[in-house]
Order: sequence, then structure tokens, then C-alpha cells
Amino acid sequence: MTTDPDCLFCKIVAGDIPADIVREDDATVAFRDLDPQAPVHVLVIPRHHTPNVGSLTQERPDDTVALFDAVREVAAQEGIADGGYRSVFNTGADAHQTVFHAHVHVLGGRAMQWPPG
Repeated sequence: MTTDPDCLFCKIVAGDIPADIVREDDATVAFRDLDPQAPVHVLVIPRHHTPNVGSLTQERPDDTVALFDAVREVAAQEGIADGGYRSVFNTGADAHQTVFHAHVHVLGGRAMQWPPG
């Protein structure tokens, strides 16, 4: 498995940093965001380190599919699938990506506003 020893999310995957994990499988890990922006705010990440979703789709297409499956399952598990939820990929510094390990924010539990930011 590809990891980065300095990556916060790689350390969560390895179990070196605790997280409130809500779902995991062979390809992904999902955990609650420490600074939630909605009543439900879960991050879903691939186990393999890749800096952003653009590189994930190129380097690991199977993990990309697994990531989207995990998002769907987290939404159902958290009870937000029927009412609606938002999936957000921040890709790059200008998009406010602060941890450079591909991840998707799953937000729900309230009505979302538009435009988002």
C-alpha cells in the first residue's frame, strides 16, 4: 500500500492517530470530521495515499469506484441518503484542500445552501 509517513490521513489509516471511524473496508476508511460543517460531516478516504481526486482517478481507478461506493454507504448509514447530502472534493490549495490525501466530504442532516462558497 502506498503511504506517506508525514500524511495525517495515512496515520489515521495506519491507526497511529485516533479517529471516530464510521466505516472501513479494504479500499477506504470513513471518519467524522473534527470541525463539522453540518450535523453529519464524514470524510471518506482511500487507504492508498494519493494527493487528490484527480490523481486518484488516473492512478487507482478501482479505488475511485470504491470511494464512491463508500460515500453512498456512509450516507445511508448516517440516515441522510433519502433527504439528500452533499459530496465535496477540494482539489488543490485554491479549493481549500488542507490535507493532500484524496478525500471526499459527505455533508448532510440539514438543507444545504447554494452557492456553496
